[in-house]
Amino acid sequence: MRGITPTRRATALGSAGALVTATLIAGAMAAPSAAADSGQGQDREARGVAIAAERAAKTGVDWLQNCPADWRLAKDIECGWVTVPLDYAHPDGKQIKLAVDRIKSTGTDDERQGALVYNPGGPGGSGLRFPLRVTNKSAVWANVAKAYDFVGFDPRGVGHSAPISCADPQEFAAGPKADPVPDSEADKLAQRKLAREYAEGCAERTGLAMLQQMTTPNTARDLDVIRAALGEKKLNYLGVSYGTYLGAVYGTLFPGHVRRMVVDSVVNPSHEKIWYQANLDQDVAFNGRWKDWENWVAANDATFHLGTTQAAVEAKWLELRATAKKNPIGGEVGPAELINFFQSAPYYDSSWVPVATVFSKYVAGDTQALIDAAAPDPSDTVGNIASENGNAVYTAVECTDAKWPTNWQKWDRDNTRLHKDYPFMTWANAWMNLPCATWPVKQQTPVNVKTGKDLPPVLIVQSTRDAATPFAGAVELHQRFEGSRLIIEKDAGSHGVTNLVNPCINSRVNTYLLTGETDSADVTCTPHATPKP
Repeated sequence: MRGITPTRRATALGSAGALVTATLIAGAMAAPSAAADSGQGQDREARGVAIAAERAAKTGVDWLQNCPADWRLAKDIECGWVTVPLDYAHPDGKQIKLAVDRIKSTGTDDERQGALVYNPGGPGGSGLRFPLRVTNKSAVWANVAKAYDFVGFDPRGVGHSAPISCADPQEFAAGPKADPVPDSEADKLAQRKLAREYAEGCAERTGLAMLQQMTTPNTARDLDVIRAALGEKKLNYLGVSYGTYLGAVYGTLFPGHVRRMVVDSVVNPSHEKIWYQANLDQDVAFNGRWKDWENWVAANDATFHLGTTQAAVEAKWLELRATAKKNPIGGEVGPAELINFFQSAPYYDSSWVPVATVFSKYVAGDTQALIDAAAPDPSDTVGNIASENGNAVYTAVECTDAKWPTNWQKWDRDNTRLHKDYPFMTWANAWMNLPCATWPVKQQTPVNVKTGKDLPPVLIVQSTRDAATPFAGAVELHQRFEGSRLIIEKDAGSHGVTNLVNPCINSRVNTYLLTGETDSADVTCTPHATPKP
């Protein structure tokens, strides 16, 4: 389950599979009594985060004079560090630094309402580009930017925040061109071996002590320390994709610390879904949204010339896969690389035209266009390090957050069954997550997401045909967070709704963040504009 960017592991596994009571001073709030509710004996962590937040409230963010050059941010953005415990059960033990950035609100002092903290998803995504929505003058966020500082951060293990690794970045980028769909038991054995080796690589390159602390609850605790360091009594939060699960866990552990919370494209927070079943559900949804894209391509056959029906477009896709399986295109693009590129279409509507254009050019004889778009680039050292790191965090968090099946027969049975009807992503997603079957550190019990005392109304935004986070997840969180409101974008499926232009949604998100007000009932909006060739 991952939903920040369609980039997937196309390397170690040869696939491109899918894929939250001490009174403090200086504005920090009381530690949540709900923390001990998760079944993990988290009272020690609750005390630890209270201590860390108190310290952060006193010291604030360690703002730098200038942003480091390798953060690649606009000059008006401020950068700094927040120090947190590696293990909240031992708040005086090893500390790590989290990278934080912000751009201050554009309005008057009277208009300012505090900081809006953002997480884009993953797990493994960096939020440091969030302030660019202000520097780039996004019309969608102009009014909210008058009231809030836009604050991004690299979660623990990500980017500049004590980054972790599971494989050599250059080897990760190069990767085999193998087809994720197995033809034989030998293919499955090879993938199982690669998955086990990847898990072992996480232990070797990151260390067991760090891996054990790579969890959503710990990132939620980090978020509370960041809140305190910013001088905020309560948190204003925007989370997308996995960021919604981080928000759900934060809202459960720290209900009295929430001021405003918007969650967009929602991970199903049910115990039964985190994380194994959530990824199986994703396979079904991806196949549905893939067909939506193929239908759109067929409707625009005058532009793309890929077939006038969904079945015709699918036939060309299968032909392309078969060609790449027999001989990787340009020696670089095999079936794994194809999925890695093409899956952006069911992820984001903004990818519909670019992906269809590349596909159309290939069918017309322009092989280079596909190679340029889909082939790995071993020379992109910075990008490859970031990609490998993001995948390592994804794996570490999902594998440590929850218990995964260790019996290969269950994985084989479930994915074989799903692949028959939902073939687009199923096996790729399975190999993506299979390291969790042999994970080298203790796997946790997920937090029981629920409404706690003083939790304010949470605004939930979801499209009905989202592939990465199926619609049922929003319904589940809506039921668990009493008083929440659900905005539904009907007959749409782009992942991440709040950053798109849809006045029905944009106006309500603005009103909520600016006033705290929601509609008296849930709202269904018509979809945003369909992409045009």
